[in-house]
Amino acid sequence: MDIHSQVLRQLNNRREGFSLEQPFYIDPDYYKLDLEMIWYRDWLFVGHDCEIPKAGNYVTLQIGDYPVLVLRTREGEIRAFHNTCRHRGHRVCTKDSGSATRLVCPYHQWTYQHDGTLMSARHMGDDFDKKQFGLKPVHCESVAGYIFVCLANEAPDFAPVRATIQPYMAPHRLAETKVAAKNTIIEKGNWKLVWENNRECYHCAANHPELCRTYPEAPTATGVQGAGDDPFISEHWQRCEAANLPSTFNMSTDGQYRVARMPLIEDAESYTMNGRPAVAKALSEDVKISHIGTMLMFHYPTTWNHMLVDHAISFRVIPIGPEETAVTTTWLVNKDAVEGVDYTVEELTHVWNMTNDQDRQIVEENAFGIRSPAYEPGPYSQAHEGGVMQFVEWYANFMTNRLQGDQAKLHAVA
Repeated sequence: MDIHSQVLRQLNNRREGFSLEQPFYIDPDYYKLDLEMIWYRDWLFVGHDCEIPKAGNYVTLQIGDYPVLVLRTREGEIRAFHNTCRHRGHRVCTKDSGSATRLVCPYHQWTYQHDGTLMSARHMGDDFDKKQFGLKPVHCESVAGYIFVCLANEAPDFAPVRATIQPYMAPHRLAETKVAAKNTIIEKGNWKLVWENNRECYHCAANHPELCRTYPEAPTATGVQGAGDDPFISEHWQRCEAANLPSTFNMSTDGQYRVARMPLIEDAESYTMNGRPAVAKALSEDVKISHIGTMLMFHYPTTWNHMLVDHAISFRVIPIGPEETAVTTTWLVNKDAVEGVDYTVEELTHVWNMTNDQDRQIVEENAFGIRSPAYEPGPYSQAHEGGVMQFVEWYANFMTNRLQGDQAKLHAVA
């Protein structure tokens, strides 16, 4: 049985409300299939508009086997390309970020314009047609200060994503912010374990003392059900909506992305040890009230986010192997906020730096246990792990639909 049929059979026979079978978390062939079916076909969050504010600014990243380049053109447009020279394949931009008036491959100096057009290629002969060898484009969309790319030849329609998340994010004016801090940690576990751990706070009291000072452990805040029935949350929504801040729970029909504004506990306004804002200058002038809690935005498979009154935090998930995942955390503040005057990086980042490291340890210990021959799928808590069940259901349905679709195409061709 080929890997496609094997995975499809296991997903169709999986026990609802239980974790996945061992190969989904450790097997290299299952990992490659995840890349093929999800990561190479769907929209992925890669970074922020404010990271490339000027013409020629760029960022790079690796998605599976694909090196990708994202840059701002002279016209102010954000574009993405395969970061592979059309000569012999050398990466054109080799740094994580930078600025370039032209894109020059270090190997043989083939030179490209910001729109990917090949400008010059030395000693290639009179019959060489430069027009045929521009950088290959990658689908790219920017929404409310967030940049998404899609590696597929034909990208899924991004319009529904934009229509759902932009109204919730727009009041925070994230395209006009700046990066106050950014770091990447490597978690030695499958990308799905990173997400499963994120999707519940069942573990928070025992593992996240800093976060629990401000973030509610209630499953209504973290999960996907019951929030509207929680009087604390519904009252918060009403107050924020009255101040023109879209807040109520809104999830796509397929469960891939969702938004909601959740209250923090007691009098907390920000993720700090005392609950007070970490930044003296508000993130956005469009937010007219205090105690807005956190605007949560999730988009599988790459990002979860918190947008507060004083700053915003994005988390980017990128798999780098069957049992290794890069998690990049970026803190955004008002572009006019001054470090050392309006905020300190230590106070701004402390809670989530501690929480990220605690989560890293949890994921790695989880991965250790799953590698055991004694492992078998276990039951999720109906009360506390509804968010995890929703993620696993999304993954299973997404993979099943893609695998069945591919098999149908093969049979049609045959």
